[in-house]
Amino acid sequence: MAKPTVVDLEAGQKKVFVWAVDWPGWCRSARTEEQALAALADYQPRYAVVADKAGLRFPKTAGDTFEIRERLTGDGGTEFGIPSTISAGDREPVKAAEASRAAKLMTAAWELLAEVAAESPAELRKGPRGGGRDRDKMLDHVVGAEVAYARQVGIKHKQPAFDDEEAVAAVRADLLALLGKPTRAGAETKWPQRYAVRRVVWHVLDHVWEMQDRATPA
Repeated sequence: MAKPTVVDLEAGQKKVFVWAVDWPGWCRSARTEEQALAALADYQPRYAVVADKAGLRFPKTAGDTFEIRERLTGDGGTEFGIPSTISAGDREPVKAAEASRAAKLMTAAWELLAEVAAESPAELRKGPRGGGRDRDKMLDHVVGAEVAYARQVGIKHKQPAFDDEEAVAAVRADLLALLGKPTRAGAETKWPQRYAVRRVVWHVLDHVWEMQDRATPA
């Protein structure tokens, strides 16, 4: 039998996030633990696209069964829609193989975002309540978030325009240079390295999948 996928879970009053420990960015949320786990399983094929682009083997059975490693108490960020709590596992040192793998997944997520944006109309279908950013505003939001995330690990950039390819690439290159290497002794930052990676990749993929869904007719 295939081994269960190890996950961590963050539960607030109205929202629950669950994410695969070994697969940064494979993260979903729902109102209950059961619904969040079901959503994570449903997104296995979509995450497989990212893993394949990264050149990594992602088991087809990865969404079949889950083993919860840590249950974390959510906070205001959880309710707002952000996986915002840091687990004990996030604080463990990152070895070279994991860091290299994380860098590949970050790069793949950014490449997929660019591909999906190129194929999407500028005006996206509105969400169920008539809201949601259009394509370019979504891309600008992603870049702005990455600049903010970078500050949490000691990297400072002014926010570039989303279509300033050189400046955006500079932000991402600095993130890769730091997060794609093993944890360095004494290099403490506000966000642990493992948490920073999963936060970055989650945010990119969350908007990739939103853009894909809203680029098509209802």
